Amino acid sequence: MIKNPFKNIGPGTLVAAAFIGPGTVTLCTLAGVNFGFNLLWAMVLSIVATIVLQEMAARLGIISQKGLSEVIRSEIVHPVFNKVILFLILFAIVIGNASYEAGNISGGILGLETVLGQHFLEFESFSINIMSLVIGVVAFGLLYIGNYKFLERALIALVLLMSVSFMITAIVTKPDLLEMLQGIFVPRTPRGSLLMIVGLIGTTVVPYNLFLHASLVKEKWKDKGDLKAVKKDTVVSIILGGLVSMAIIISAASIPSGEVNNAADLARSLEPLYGSFAKYFLALGLFAAGITSAITAPLAAAYVAKGCFGWKEGLKSQKFRGVWMVILLLGVVFSSLGFKPIEIIKFAQVANGILLPVIAGILLWVVNKKGVLGDFVNTRFQNLLGIIIVLATIVLGVRGLDKVFGFGLF
Repeated sequence: MIKNPFKNIGPGTLVAAAFIGPGTVTLCTLAGVNFGFNLLWAMVLSIVATIVLQEMAARLGIISQKGLSEVIRSEIVHPVFNKVILFLILFAIVIGNASYEAGNISGGILGLETVLGQHFLEFESFSINIMSLVIGVVAFGLLYIGNYKFLERALIALVLLMSVSFMITAIVTKPDLLEMLQGIFVPRTPRGSLLMIVGLIGTTVVPYNLFLHASLVKEKWKDKGDLKAVKKDTVVSIILGGLVSMAIIISAASIPSGEVNNAADLARSLEPLYGSFAKYFLALGLFAAGITSAITAPLAAAYVAKGCFGWKEGLKSQKFRGVWMVILLLGVVFSSLGFKPIEIIKFAQVANGILLPVIAGILLWVVNKKGVLGDFVNTRFQNLLGIIIVLATIVLGVRGLDKVFGFGLF
């Protein structure tokens, strides 16, 4: 009897597929175009941080059989503090996911516009991008019907195909191995690279994935004995996803310097492998990545709201649907206001980088509570790694805000 190779694929793959969205493709391309191999070290640290935090979230989900927001709601006993924290989490996830959703949809727009061109609906003093409405309607249909697994797998397959192409392209471009290794192991911060570093962290260690992972894990695995399978699924999926992100940076480093505004520009990194067909292939991949990520972001926000408010209803309840509808609508609106898609995507990743220390700090507190995890609480080494990650993300987040708003702190 032939075993189904996809049977044991767990939420780790969905988490990796979520962060290898159009934002990752775009930001990693910009990092390679503008800074060469110099920011590869930031991606390596992002991969390590993602593994550490996602493992905590997955362990929490399988041992407690609760989502992250559910645990927070039950563990903070002071009524006022409880409501304040839950409000801040909801606010952070809604704002973060709305901007991230706008980035997802904008990435899909880049793909569609490369093939179909630009199309707008004009309303006196403003216009609406028709492509954002198309992507919003497709995502809405998949989420509302609930029967989107087959299509989602097809879209993930397209993203993986594009990812393999980037990895092959990274080899075809024949990068200087010494420079590449220096980029990986020698931290450098070229002039103007700070926001890009924050963005690379934000596009890899996605805050909403921590909530999504904990919720999905308990749906697939119910027993503590499955913890080993959970860890393997998490580590392998994230490492492979991280290697893809690094391959995109390496491939993009071969792009001639110049402004990158659309998928045709991004496709230059694929030209060594696909020639003139590169832009069409990348367009299909960006559209697939956009739709896949446009599903996971609203879904994660709905899971967060479900846990914060203690809803018992299923995924097709009006309340649950209401949350993801709001996130999806905000994403469509933000992506339709005439901003450059590249700028929306960059803002979404930077916003995630700033939100990360808040969510990571709360997660670190939860996974140290014996009342929740029993003997499966963090080890000292895990706590050390967690504290280093939280402190690093705080410093980077503050410096990112200082850079954006000009506070003059650094």
